Amino acid sequence: MKHIIVFLLCMLAGIANAQTSVVKTTHTKAVKTDVVSKGTVTIRKPDYICISTDGGKDQLVMDGTAFTMTMKGKDHKTDSRKNPQFATFQSVLTAVINGQPVPQSADLTVTTAGGQQTLTITPEGKKRQLFTSFVLVVDSKTKVMKSLRMNGRKDSYTEYVFK
Repeated sequence: MKHIIVFLLCMLAGIANAQTSVVKTTHTKAVKTDVVSKGTVTIRKPDYICISTDGGKDQLVMDGTAFTMTMKGKDHKTDSRKNPQFATFQSVLTAVINGQPVPQSADLTVTTAGGQQTLTITPEGKKRQLFTSFVLVVDSKTKVMKSLRMNGRKDSYTEYVFK
C-alpha cells in the first residue's frame, strides 16, 4: 500500500520516476505448479518501464519503442515499429504511464467494472506470435496499474501483479 501511495504522489507531482514491488506468476500447462517470484517495477516518464524479478535474471523492459524480455538470462528483443504485435501494447503502456487517454485501436478492447479498467490487446497477424493477448488492469480513478497478464500459446501465461 505504501508503494502505491508513493507512486500516486509521484504521478500527481509530475515526478519522472516511481518504483513499486511486483509479484510475477508464470503458468505453463505442462507444469503442475506455477512459478512465483517477486521483484520491482521502475517507471520513468514518458515511456520507460522495467519489471525485474529473480534478482534481475528475468526482466521486461519497455524503453520507448524498444522491448527487451530477459528470461533465464537470455535477451529477446523487438521494436514496436517493426513488430505490430507490440505496437498497440507500447502505445497503451505509454498512455497509462503518462496518465493520458488510451488511444483507440482495432485490436484493443476496453471494459470498466468494479472500479477497474481492463485493457485487452489481441494482436492480429502472424499465427506464431510469442503472446496471444495482453491484459492490463488499471484502477479507474487513480490510473495506477494493478496487473499485466501476457497470454501465450497453449494456455500458458505470465502475470505481473503490482503491489
